[in-house]
Amino acid sequence: MALKQISSNKCFGGLQKVFEHDSVELNCKMKFAIYLPPKAETEKCPALYWLSGLSCTEQNFITKSGYHQAASEHGLVVIAADTSPRGCNIKGEDENWDFGTGAGFYVDATENPWRTNYRMYSYVTEELPQLINANFPVDPQRMSISGHSMGGHGALICALKNPGKYKSVSAFAPICNPVLCPWGKKAFSGYLGTDQSKWKAYDATYLVKAYPGSQLDILIDQGKDDNFLSDGQLLPENFIAACTEKKIPVVFRLQEGYDHSYYFIATFITDHIRHHAKYLNA
Repeated sequence: MALKQISSNKCFGGLQKVFEHDSVELNCKMKFAIYLPPKAETEKCPALYWLSGLSCTEQNFITKSGYHQAASEHGLVVIAADTSPRGCNIKGEDENWDFGTGAGFYVDATENPWRTNYRMYSYVTEELPQLINANFPVDPQRMSISGHSMGGHGALICALKNPGKYKSVSAFAPICNPVLCPWGKKAFSGYLGTDQSKWKAYDATYLVKAYPGSQLDILIDQGKDDNFLSDGQLLPENFIAACTEKKIPVVFRLQEGYDHSYYFIATFITDHIRHHAKYLNA
């Protein structure tokens, strides 16, 4: 599949690039960002996938998080996906910031008119990794996943739905129990229909209760002054309780004074890169 390079910038000895391609799953043109550390010039490196939150593109993480130095030092290729299909001309897709464009919620939609394009789950777990593995110096056996808010939800469900596929998972302020929060109810009813049993297949709290798989080490950072936490959008306590019940190790850090922004992510991103490097470079 042809890739079109949009940009390339040297950063901490490596290259931060953005590419465009025609997505089969999403039936539209998509962009992704990829950081190639210096190590990638001579050998295949492990891959860390990043999923962003509501209203974001592939640009937010690469311009705001400050992850490059740690990724360079640990020899990680880092791929930042977009958050939804683009330019599909579906009626209503640009009317709300929390549904449609920029708000794919990392599900495969089953409802019309979304089902043809809004297949972000299959895109980030299948099509994009296949594209990366075929075109860049990555080791397909060593991949991990992380994300923020809606993307934290995405990272958790991708790891939990695919035991053994990802070596590790982490999240910043993830939407942990979307079937019970306003954002999730709105997105899931639109993309998946009114049968709430279908929603549970994309809910980290329900997925962890049924998780049969290999050992998974989960790291979550959450800002204590996050207004979406107090508004009941994130519900980490439900996910932590489910992990505890299943004896799945999760490190949950409630960070005093931090909010939902990229200032929060930038403060702790190096910890997350180290978390993944520990498993990816083992």
